[in-house]
Amino acid sequence: MNSKTAILVFANSAQEEALRKPISGGQQLFTELNSTIESVVVSTKLPYYIVTEVQQQGRDFGERFVNAVQGIYEKGFENVITIGNDTPFLTKKHLLDSAKLLEKNKFVIGPSVDGGFYLMGLHKSQFDPLAFLKLPWRSKKLAKSITALLKNNAIEVAKLQVLYDIDSIEDLKIIKTFGKVLSKSLLKIIQLIFQYSNTINTSNTLESYTTYTFISYNKGSPRLIMH
Repeated sequence: MNSKTAILVFANSAQEEALRKPISGGQQLFTELNSTIESVVVSTKLPYYIVTEVQQQGRDFGERFVNAVQGIYEKGFENVITIGNDTPFLTKKHLLDSAKLLEKNKFVIGPSVDGGFYLMGLHKSQFDPLAFLKLPWRSKKLAKSITALLKNNAIEVAKLQVLYDIDSIEDLKIIKTFGKVLSKSLLKIIQLIFQYSNTINTSNTLESYTTYTFISYNKGSPRLIMH
């Protein structure tokens, strides 16, 4: 595989994700998701970097993301595949297919159901920091805006399948219906979240119950890996 391609996992720690996303038991959920995505990335045998809120630099999401991508190019790589930690259906095949498409000078995007993207792959010649900073980050127009920008610059765009990501309890409800293709450990955590959420709603003791329930399952923070 082309060693000039690196994977950038642009994702917050489980603790930070739990603060940003209103999901009861979110820290345990994102601990599992971070662990899962790292395993998938390792299986590709491509170089990779995990950049959490500790290393991210910038005033807003767009600036932090652009700076992280630029940082990978500055390490000498020609292609970057960026992913997050909230797409449980992301597979090794998605990543390896993206690497192959990049070798054919294509821009790769994996659209999310909500209008964003779960994966973006691009060559350094396709990366315009100023143009990317102006994109409507964290909006439903993001994937379409990126695609339009690149097509206007005569860059061929390759689209992967559309996948769900996790931003809320409503997303979890949908993802739970695909339980047969989820890992057993992730499915168990999702089931616990709904089980205890239902109990909490009945008893009206959300904060104390959540703290007590999930601490026994806590595996700790995801490891920061900078190769």
